[in-house]
Parts: sequence; C-alpha cells; structure tokens
Amino acid sequence: MFFYWFIWIVGILICLLVYFLYKFKKIDKYFWYLFWFSFILGLCWELPLSIANEISNFPPARFIIPTPLPAPVSTILIILTHSLWDGGLFLLGVWFIRLICKNPIFEKFKLGEFTILIIYGQVSELIVELTSTFSNAWEYIVYLWNPLLFTFNGHNITLLPQLIWLAAPIVFYFIALKFKSRYLILE
Repeated sequence: MFFYWFIWIVGILICLLVYFLYKFKKIDKYFWYLFWFSFILGLCWELPLSIANEISNFPPARFIIPTPLPAPVSTILIILTHSLWDGGLFLLGVWFIRLICKNPIFEKFKLGEFTILIIYGQVSELIVELTSTFSNAWEYIVYLWNPLLFTFNGHNITLLPQLIWLAAPIVFYFIALKFKSRYLILE
C-alpha cells in the first residue's frame, strides 16, 4: 500500500516542483506549457486504461495489492497523478536532450533529439513497470493484443505499455517542435 501513497504524493510533488521552477524562472513558459501538454498527453492513455480497468470484461491491468482507497477515489488519483508523472517524465526527457544535444533544442527536427526521446521513453517505461511489479502494485494482463515480454518478480511485463511509450514520445516531439515555432513567433 505504501507504493500507492508514494506515487500519488510524488505525482503532486512533481506538479509543485514544475510550478516553482516556472515561478522562480528556472524554466520558461515554453517548458511550463510542455509540462501541461505532457500531462494532457498522459491523460490520453491513463484515462482509458483506468476506466477499462473499472468497467471492462478484459481489464488491461490488475492491482497486485489492492489500492488503499475505494475505487472511485483511487481511480481518479491514479489517472491524475500518473498523468502528472507522465508530464514529469517527459520534462526529464527534455532535460536529457538539453544535456546531450547542442542548443537550441526543438527548433527543427534533429535525429539526435528524436532518438533520445524514443530511447528514454522505452527505458523509463520499462523502469516504471519493473518498479511496479517489484513493489507488487500493478501488472498488465496478458492478452492476444498485449503479449508477454517477460516476467519479473513473478509478474507480467507486457508489450502494451512499451508501445504506448514508443508512440507518446513521437507525438510529444512533433508537438514540441510545432509549439516551439509558434512560441518563438509569439515571444
């Protein structure tokens, strides 16, 4: 149960951290907006997966240890805080790009930036799933449409979340490029 409280609290702390970084001008408005775009992007899978877990005959995931709060409250917390985590994970990916690539970033398509986001997305998602199964929090259920990649700690690591985090960085990158060009015009 501790793990659920941890991910909920850290999700909120990520939001507060990004807010204070923006407020104290450690990140500019562009990255502030990127965080919120990433949050919305995260909602695109967190919301349907969480709803499917509640109402589907074929839920995509299962909680290994039940959540400490009743279903409607825990579901809303999972959707919101996991999406905040997604926003934070994307900004961390941007930080890796800033660390590795030459400035300016996100001005035009650069294979290096794109590759870093793809690799980072795959690695970070795998770490999330390994941490979740190691902590006995949740695992994705194996179906024909969500095949097993391997087991870890006796639990499933499946393809679906990896596919999500293959597609999401691609969407994020091209939106970040488009938004940056518009942002520069507005500045």
